[in-house]
Amino acid sequence: MPRDYYEVLGVDRGAGDADIKKAFRRLARELHPDVNKHDPAAEEKFKEAAEAYEVLSDPERRRTYDSFGHEGLRSGGFSSRASAGAGFEDILGAFFGQGDPLFSELFGFGRRGPATGGDIAAAVEIELPDVLAGASREVSFDAVSTCEHCNGNGAEPGTPIQTCETCGGQGVVRQVSRTPFGQMVRSAACPTCNGEGKIPDKPCAECDGVGRVRRRRTWDIEIPAGIEDGQRIRIAGAGHAGEHGAQAGDLYVEVRVRPDERFERRGEHLVTLARVGVTRAMLGGRIEVPTLDGPAEVEVPSGSQPGDRVVIKGSGLPSLNGRRRGDQHVVLEVVVPDRLSRKQRAAAEELDSLLDDPAAGG
Repeated sequence: MPRDYYEVLGVDRGAGDADIKKAFRRLARELHPDVNKHDPAAEEKFKEAAEAYEVLSDPERRRTYDSFGHEGLRSGGFSSRASAGAGFEDILGAFFGQGDPLFSELFGFGRRGPATGGDIAAAVEIELPDVLAGASREVSFDAVSTCEHCNGNGAEPGTPIQTCETCGGQGVVRQVSRTPFGQMVRSAACPTCNGEGKIPDKPCAECDGVGRVRRRRTWDIEIPAGIEDGQRIRIAGAGHAGEHGAQAGDLYVEVRVRPDERFERRGEHLVTLARVGVTRAMLGGRIEVPTLDGPAEVEVPSGSQPGDRVVIKGSGLPSLNGRRRGDQHVVLEVVVPDRLSRKQRAAAEELDSLLDDPAAGG
């Protein structure tokens, strides 16, 4: 007696249609001939799983099987299409037809549709100030575009397009090979029409019947404020054209931000190094520093030490597409003169005598 169909698929008797289909999909992949070349029982196991799926996926047959078992199917006139002489593709083709998504998903058979266009990578450079408000740039690149002369159909305008004689317009051809298990029938894209099913009677003079040509294209790129160096902008549909009206690929533009020697970028914040004389650090006062908005004055507190920071609120960069700006951190570099005139040395010695010497513990 054949094994219980639920046991074959590994599902409970109350399993839904989705669970049954999922179980069969898993078994079909496991028993694929390319995976089980050295297992002589693989084909029989596959046929057993296919027969179980055939019955349990059909509501009427499943009710009969649940009530009367295998005997009920035979007495009711039902027969399995997973016959002994059928191969993998024949069985699945009989169940679903070669256009069924599950059929193509499991074994890759069936007609190949027009290929989607490929993606394109490009790059643009901007300056750090451009990050503040955003920028517009033009980017040029070579791309495969739909032929304007034939409108992408590959035929010279006014000439007919014929059905491919090799595949009869199906776009696929069947290949028969002999295996230890018998004949194996597989399908592949037609080599004559490349799976299209049609051939132009007179190929287009511009694209030689391909329907696409390579051209230099220019695209305007809007770069948002706050973009980071190395980030990419995706422009859907701006890549290579697809085959015969299929979806075009995308354009990915990498944005490179040139270094600015005045600033170090840390996300939304900027860091600036400011040189301050030793007396200015001691006494305090105002100094001028560069910002992205132009020169600005900041107050240096008296007694400032090397490495101290003065923060300019809101003078940094915006977050990506955001409104709030980061801050600018001014790092103080106290500059000690290495050459003194006699007058400067005398003044320094007098000051030194009036100050406590930290090294002496005063």
